[in-house]
Amino acid sequence: MSGLDREAVVALDPSAMLDDIFGQPHQLEDALWRVESAAIPGIDAAGGLVVCGMGGSAIGADLARGVIGDRARRPLVTSRDYAPPPWVGEETLVLCSSYSGNTEETLAAYGAAGDRGAPRVVMTTGGELAEAARSDGVPVIGIPSGMQPRAAVAYMTVGALEVAALAGVTDSLRSEIEAASALLRGLADEWGPDGDAEAEPKALARRLQGQVPVIYGAELTSAVSVRWRSQVNENAETPAFDGVLPEMDHNEICGWGQPTFTAVFLEDEEQHPRVRERIELTADLVGAAGSPVERVRSRGRTRAERVLSLVMLGDLMSLYLAVLNGVDPTPVARIEDLKQRLG
Repeated sequence: MSGLDREAVVALDPSAMLDDIFGQPHQLEDALWRVESAAIPGIDAAGGLVVCGMGGSAIGADLARGVIGDRARRPLVTSRDYAPPPWVGEETLVLCSSYSGNTEETLAAYGAAGDRGAPRVVMTTGGELAEAARSDGVPVIGIPSGMQPRAAVAYMTVGALEVAALAGVTDSLRSEIEAASALLRGLADEWGPDGDAEAEPKALARRLQGQVPVIYGAELTSAVSVRWRSQVNENAETPAFDGVLPEMDHNEICGWGQPTFTAVFLEDEEQHPRVRERIELTADLVGAAGSPVERVRSRGRTRAERVLSLVMLGDLMSLYLAVLNGVDPTPVARIEDLKQRLG
């Protein structure tokens, strides 16, 4: 299948993953309201914020760190484990993020944070996590159910950003989030299935079909490269990997030369001048070794706009790649099978 018009997408997307992606502008605004409605008290957390979560429930914290950038006054750390880092205690705010509310690692981390006396906030649709939090008097940011966890990326990102502001990590970035929502509405029209057949996410999906993408970020785009990789894995059921510059120039660059692997560089106008130079030179060397190269630029003025525009671009690209591969982008059968085997 080579078409990427609405008919082709709808035929392979019965659960409407496309609608969830197009819903990101609304989700950003709705998330602001949901955090406000949770009535979380301001906490002077000298130790900063630790966000405990897994998979699609954790990536929002990584993206939030990219949005904040050098405006951070305190640490913002993502923890993907059964307990927060050992230094977490009474002076560190812990946000436990689980879309289902039943993620075993996050439930364990919630309990461990409480045992250490850390102030906590929960972000979830419900489940055991919401039940425990309400029993403990812990504030709950309620998010809507009915999506795949990875499709709730806007809620998870805004939740992490706003809780980070409450913890004193940074000032509230509400105005940037609202501006990003407006930008994404325009991009949805440009990049959607009713748009140009050669729109960026469609053209990129065609070039990546049959390839193994290795997606490289740097600074603001570092977390976005992780998001792109996981979306290609889950939506398109395709192997993909991620890395960061300048680190890849100290090791991975030597491994390039396979024509079935494509290097994808996520670029941003505010990357360090030496990083921009490294991307130029690295792309040349990878291409000369015989591997395809793709270079993708962020859009927008603010850091929030640029991070979130790349998120939407990657989400759409991975959905179009799923259509080209002839797979439904929603089910994650192997993940569910693994959970059942773990009991």
